[in-house]
Amino acid sequence: MAERRSAEHALAIERRVVGEDWYGRELGADDRFERVLFADCDFTEVVDQGAAFDGCEFRNVRFNVSQHSDAAFTNCVFSGCTFFDASFTRCKLVGSVFGDCEWNLTRVDGGNWSFTELRGADLRGAVFTGARLREADLTGARCAGATLRDLDLSGATFTRADFTGCDLRGSDLTGLDPLAVQLAGAIITVDQAITLAEGLHLDVRAE
Repeated sequence: MAERRSAEHALAIERRVVGEDWYGRELGADDRFERVLFADCDFTEVVDQGAAFDGCEFRNVRFNVSQHSDAAFTNCVFSGCTFFDASFTRCKLVGSVFGDCEWNLTRVDGGNWSFTELRGADLRGAVFTGARLREADLTGARCAGATLRDLDLSGATFTRADFTGCDLRGSDLTGLDPLAVQLAGAIITVDQAITLAEGLHLDVRAE
């Protein structure tokens, strides 16, 4: 199991990058960063194809309109970061923690986001499709109107999350307690409706 970190957890930072402008920089598989603190940096329109960040902290970093594919951000902490119109394709963010981040128009396609901490995250303008979020912490997450399709959410924590009007089709909802979240207007499939009904201990029959 990946180590679950909290925003208060002190990472073993070995290097600091403060106030740097990486606007439009291109990153690749040869770019590897471990235990680096990035503070007040501009990653706007960065094109990242396979870079690896492990045990890093991102504090007030702007990821706006950045593109990340086959990249890794493992066991990282993100605080006060903005991901406006950013995209993550087949990326690995296992064990990372997000606090007070902005997700408007963020797009996630595939990849592994298992054991991530997204407590209270405002995902209302985000689109997540086909990704693994096993045992992710979505406690109190605001997902009204978001798209969370075809996600592996097995073992995830959903308490007090708001899925009002959220497109949840194809996602694993077996661990979701319908009485502990807001689901009004959520878009689901017939199979998911049966799963939720069984979660309410209803006796679902065909006739």
